[in-house]
Amino acid sequence: MKRPVTICSGQFGDLPVEELCRVMGGIGYDGLEIATQAHMDVECIVSEPAYREQYLDLLGRHGLRIGALSGHLAGQCVGDRWDPRLDGFVPQSVKGKPEAIRAWATDRMMTIAHAAQLLGVKVVTCFLGSPIWAYWYSFPQTTPEMVAEGFETIKTLWTPIFDEYDRCGVKLALEVHPTEIAFDYYSTERLLKTLDYRPTLGLNFDPSHLLWQRVDPTMFLHDFAKHVYHVHLKDVRLSRDGRAGVLGSHIEFGDTRRGWNFVSLGHGDVDFEAIIR
Repeated sequence: MKRPVTICSGQFGDLPVEELCRVMGGIGYDGLEIATQAHMDVECIVSEPAYREQYLDLLGRHGLRIGALSGHLAGQCVGDRWDPRLDGFVPQSVKGKPEAIRAWATDRMMTIAHAAQLLGVKVVTCFLGSPIWAYWYSFPQTTPEMVAEGFETIKTLWTPIFDEYDRCGVKLALEVHPTEIAFDYYSTERLLKTLDYRPTLGLNFDPSHLLWQRVDPTMFLHDFAKHVYHVHLKDVRLSRDGRAGVLGSHIEFGDTRRGWNFVSLGHGDVDFEAIIR
């Protein structure tokens, strides 16, 4: 069966949605994974039938469907400990207010569920955030209890959101990614177990974030296949020159001194043939 090939709109946030549809439809994509923070007013989708119909009509004119909605930025604000970087994801009214940010993000994720339901979209891709990302290296000393508390905190914060997604008949797909509660193989295994393998939450499989951590994406996919609800085909090039480490050295993306950089599909080291097979 032919699978639809869609493109995530988040990296094209500077394009108006009308231009985005024209360009991607012209290229030949089957649809879009719509970054809700950039290309959709989800509140209007929920509350204004005319806006919803106009949006679907725009997609249809360009031969596009909605493959998924993306709630990555709001989701990050649900589970993270606040720092000034989160203010870039939220409305002016809650900037600098950790609890207000979390409340806004929780409500936003629920609104995205209702928008997806009304649009007939079955999957919302997301981040969950992490209250313990700063503990990834166990110094200052990190106790097992501190890590366990972090996973339980994510369960507590996200359970009301999961309940709303269940009511809407929509699934969430977590992109396993540094800064998330699940960022590699064993943290993903632990998260799913902590959530009692609740089917509401699955995975957005993105091999690029695994490979530079030296996790085999093909093995990850094989072992977690039944939990994969969405896929990002994203590539990364590794450059091990004896100086550059896997942590990036606080050097910006694109700098050739880095030990790894994201690159266009097929120009990196991800074995997509093995993944697709």
